[in-house]
Amino acid sequence: MSQAKAGDSVKIHYTGTLDDGTQFDSSAGREPLAFELGSGQVIPGFDKAVDGMAVGESKTVNIPAEDAYGPHHEQMVQEVPRNALPDDLKPEEGMGLQAQGPDGQVMNLVVTSVEDETITVDGNHPLAGKALNFDIELVSID
Repeated sequence: MSQAKAGDSVKIHYTGTLDDGTQFDSSAGREPLAFELGSGQVIPGFDKAVDGMAVGESKTVNIPAEDAYGPHHEQMVQEVPRNALPDDLKPEEGMGLQAQGPDGQVMNLVVTSVEDETITVDGNHPLAGKALNFDIELVSID
């Protein structure tokens, strides 16, 4: 039986949870996730976990933050004056916003607090700084 290796196109089913058991994603009820192993299409720890698996094999892995979405960077959390926002925008905690950085790149932000004069936004990936747990089943190797 062949084992998945870098360069293979693979399909997997997965369920992702945090250390406290909170589920953040799953392929249940959807098509399996398809990607090229070792191509950087998924987080590094996920690539490492699938490498060497055989079709039909299942495993559970814990991926530290460094091999997932990286550390949480405090410099990506910023307070913004409310008067800098469009007049028709009513910010709420958890709301997603987009801003353009000085280099012209679009940044995805999440509103983490709303005060009378300011809002706080976080430009980190929502899973940054967290270890991730995955139940993985290799469905196919193409």
